[in-house]
Amino acid sequence: MVRLVLPNPGLENRIPSLSELDVIEKEEASSRPKWDNKAQYMLTCVGFCVGLGNVWRFPYLCQSHGGGAFMIPFLILLVLEGVPLLYLEFAIGQRLRKGSVGVWSSIHPTLKGVGIASMFVSFMVGLYYNTIIAWVMWYFFNSFQDPLPWSECPLNANRTGYVEECTLSTPVDYFWYRETLNISDAISNSGSVQWWVLLCLTCAWSVLYVCVIRGIETTGKAVYITSTLPYVVLTIFLIRGLTLKGATNGIIFLFTPNVTELANPVTWLDAGAQVFYSFSLAFGGLISFSSYNSVHNNCEMDAIIVSIINGFTSVYAATVVYSIIGFRATERFDDCFSKNILTLINGFDLPEGNVTQENFVEMQQWCNATDPMAFAKLKFQTCDMTSFLSEGVEGTGLAFIVFTEAITKMPVSPLWAVLFFIMLFCLGLSSMFGNMEGVVVPLQDLKAIPKKWPKEVLTGLICLGCYLIAFIFTLNSGQYWLSLLDGYAGSIPLLVIAFCEMFAVVYVYGVDRFNKDIEFMIGHKPNIFWQVTWRVVSPLLMLVILLFFFVVQVNQKLMYSVWDPAYEEFPKSHKILYPDWAYGVVVIVAGVPCLTIPCFAIYKAIRSRCQRPENQQGLVSTLSSASVNGDLKY
Repeated sequence: MVRLVLPNPGLENRIPSLSELDVIEKEEASSRPKWDNKAQYMLTCVGFCVGLGNVWRFPYLCQSHGGGAFMIPFLILLVLEGVPLLYLEFAIGQRLRKGSVGVWSSIHPTLKGVGIASMFVSFMVGLYYNTIIAWVMWYFFNSFQDPLPWSECPLNANRTGYVEECTLSTPVDYFWYRETLNISDAISNSGSVQWWVLLCLTCAWSVLYVCVIRGIETTGKAVYITSTLPYVVLTIFLIRGLTLKGATNGIIFLFTPNVTELANPVTWLDAGAQVFYSFSLAFGGLISFSSYNSVHNNCEMDAIIVSIINGFTSVYAATVVYSIIGFRATERFDDCFSKNILTLINGFDLPEGNVTQENFVEMQQWCNATDPMAFAKLKFQTCDMTSFLSEGVEGTGLAFIVFTEAITKMPVSPLWAVLFFIMLFCLGLSSMFGNMEGVVVPLQDLKAIPKKWPKEVLTGLICLGCYLIAFIFTLNSGQYWLSLLDGYAGSIPLLVIAFCEMFAVVYVYGVDRFNKDIEFMIGHKPNIFWQVTWRVVSPLLMLVILLFFFVVQVNQKLMYSVWDPAYEEFPKSHKILYPDWAYGVVVIVAGVPCLTIPCFAIYKAIRSRCQRPENQQGLVSTLSSASVNGDLKY
């Protein structure tokens, strides 16, 4: 077993001893918040981990990588990568009782950059994540209409027909791209602020501020609704979905494995990345949440329970989504067949009802034998159920195009639309609680905010700053900006941060010391599974995923899909290259958090060299009880 531990002088002075922890917990009782009960803490963690990605990214990846075959590497990497790192974050936060910056500074002053990097990622992801919530609110407000506004094309200016852009595409596409986003044809064509999106963005940040105004005192109450309601709505949709025609086609397609995909390295790469996203690891929020627990809370059991719920939710949500996709595909298949039947009937002047799906091929053969010249002039569409089921739509497209189209074909469609967007709102809001925690607590640990400032003002200023920066997502090009940040802000930086976290605990803090801490907190040492994954397996997997990620990205040009009515193959998405300046944006959103870690370590090392020995000290040398809703206590 690997037992390498790097030199770490002064560690004993930077962290409280085990014998002091119970005393410290009692002293913190009046100044530092704590959870009202265990259920509140678990619901908050589940709400943070289970987000929009479980509903729309996981089903898309299943579809892209052989259906059920993708679940095999996903579940394997969930056990070997996700659960060990989740347990590590829970345990180190509970042991050191600080936010992300405080935890890594206490382990070693040069590791302070790890906490700062987590703060940067939480900030950037929070910027665009709440914009998605704003879009959800816009659709929610428009769901109280019958018929739904995306169920049919609007009339043109002369009221003599329908808008051409809509007739060339579909009503759901038109409502999303034109009436919601009013999207431009390129990211460089910024356009102006769309006032309706801005109003919804204002509502989204206002609701979030009200929920996090006093940290876990307010978010702890909100999670009783935001973390449980999505499961109720998913269950309602599953029951409804199973009663729809063709729902089983989608579910069978999802769970039918294409085992050849297991030999594809990209399948394992995407599975590892999805485990990361679905657990919300390396954001810093989970470390902060666990720091409010009792010293003797069983964090091992917490990690196992949250992991099981997370994995179950991904599979459960995919089942619900594909029951709806199966219904949508069947509707499109039937429409396609109806057009072909109508073409055949009109071409040969056949009586209505003589041609059905069951005898269509036989009738084609009969018509061809009767009049080959006339039959050759007919143009039939290709109607293939598998192709309709295989049309993968990722992210916002799944929520705002695929699902909304399926909802329009359901009886009482406004009711299902309201339920669906309430579910998305709750999923997004509960994830934002953790993102805000990952920004506010590090700022307090860094002493960037005066201690005398009321917590309501601090939280309000952060929400206001994020809201103003998020104006860029309300422009005509806002969707392109959001896709750019979504692709790079939460990918490479999270992998780098997570690797540094595990390396710091195992080889800087010392895994033997960590084992003793856990034994003190929960009553027994971590078993051999945790030892092997922490020391070797999980760090190695993260390095491999990171390496493959770089290899894949280096060989690809930066491209994005645009909605351009002037495109000759419209309404197909038109893929074009990002402008050169977009590479600078990628460097900022992905490079800055990663470079913060080594840059701060170098800065601290140089500063320590230049200081006289008597002036050298850790950057966090006293016990900080920073919290999102409490003053700093030293």
